[in-house]
Amino acid sequence: MNYLVVGAGNASRPVARLLNHLGHNVIITDLKEITAFKSDVQRILLQMEGEGITLDLGNQNPSLEGIEAVYAPPTLPDSAPIAKLIKEYDVDVLTNEKFSKIVNDLIPVNIIGITGTMGKTTTTFITTSLFKQAGYKVWSCSSLVNNLVSEAIIDGIVKGKANDCDIAIFELPHGTIGLLDNLDIKIGLLTNIAEDHLSEFGGSLEKYQQRKLILERMSETFIANYSCFDIINPQRNDALYYALDENVDFKGTVGDESLTIEYDGDKFTTPFHMMSYFFENSVAASAVALTYGVKKEDIIDALSVFKGLPAHMEDVGNYNGRKVILDSAFLYDGMKITLDYFKDESVVLFLDHFDTLSVRDKAEVGELVSNYDIKTVIASGFNEVTQEIEMEAANELLDAITNPKIQKVAVENIEIAAAETFKYSKPGDIILHMGPLIAYDRLTTVEKIMKGLDEGSKKYD
Repeated sequence: MNYLVVGAGNASRPVARLLNHLGHNVIITDLKEITAFKSDVQRILLQMEGEGITLDLGNQNPSLEGIEAVYAPPTLPDSAPIAKLIKEYDVDVLTNEKFSKIVNDLIPVNIIGITGTMGKTTTTFITTSLFKQAGYKVWSCSSLVNNLVSEAIIDGIVKGKANDCDIAIFELPHGTIGLLDNLDIKIGLLTNIAEDHLSEFGGSLEKYQQRKLILERMSETFIANYSCFDIINPQRNDALYYALDENVDFKGTVGDESLTIEYDGDKFTTPFHMMSYFFENSVAASAVALTYGVKKEDIIDALSVFKGLPAHMEDVGNYNGRKVILDSAFLYDGMKITLDYFKDESVVLFLDHFDTLSVRDKAEVGELVSNYDIKTVIASGFNEVTQEIEMEAANELLDAITNPKIQKVAVENIEIAAAETFKYSKPGDIILHMGPLIAYDRLTTVEKIMKGLDEGSKKYD
């Protein structure tokens, strides 16, 4: 079949790639030239072209001549010329629901889906570790593999991973759920719902919640953090709940380098050497594994040796006597947990630009940081999405810091911020990074940070 895929954005690229893999003739069209896309997207588009997809980029008036079916993302305005053209022509329209069903039919194993505002990447990683310890051959897709998880899932299907595993464990951010809204999920898990990404939902928390709750509808068994009880219970009274220090289906209790989990009249204690939010996420992962049938002995073995995951409270080494920690926390609650953990340390904090695809409250970040006696806060003004320097964003954050003990510095980008931490620190200090860019584009962001750390450690030796 001859398909036209409208737009080369996050929803359309995975659709075009899978349709091409299934043997259809695919043209992907966009108003923008390829050079207008970020370098990583350009790379993906060129890869798709190499696989046989026709790129029709920079075309202001695409044609439906010879086209039998069309995919258009839900974000396409009705006023767009191509949207009007689609209505005029007698062509099949591939909806997200139909596309999701195609994807579902190509995955022959049970799927575990994990969503939430915070902790979904960490929980997906830990859950994967538990199942691997139990001997499962796991196909795991998360933002650690690809920031756009839907692309990671389609890439796995194209490369045969879906047919070479015992179980699939997917992190499902709200964008991926929006595209893949008709999967058969064996166990779904919700870590939490906080106020973030609301700029993508017209400022409506209710719309954001409803997007997350698509997972509940798709799931045979559903597990949620107890903080979500009031949202979940009206929809589903058979849901299971987990939490720290609450009388729920899966209760976690933190000890001295240990974690105890109580469930269904049983309990176990495992050595545990991680920090902060890893405790609750490990309870979530254990809840999924136990529900699926993984033995507690395998969970204990896996958690006993768990060392964390990249850029989540990650110790990347000692530079000139300073311990450097990279953390991808960027929401209020997550940042507070991290800052509380280091509250008794001498800290130099560097922050990236807090707006990605979502516009966030920079002043709220500054107000939170004001509660801690941090030595210096260095804020980057470079917006990775727009590829523009927006110093007003860095200054908005810094202006909200009212603690007179904190020195405030605004710089042009995260690489400079990382380098400048050595100027304002001394041996024995903690250099701490926080912000959303690692979650948005982990590989590029970490590469820039590490380059800055290397330069700064030499410059201010």
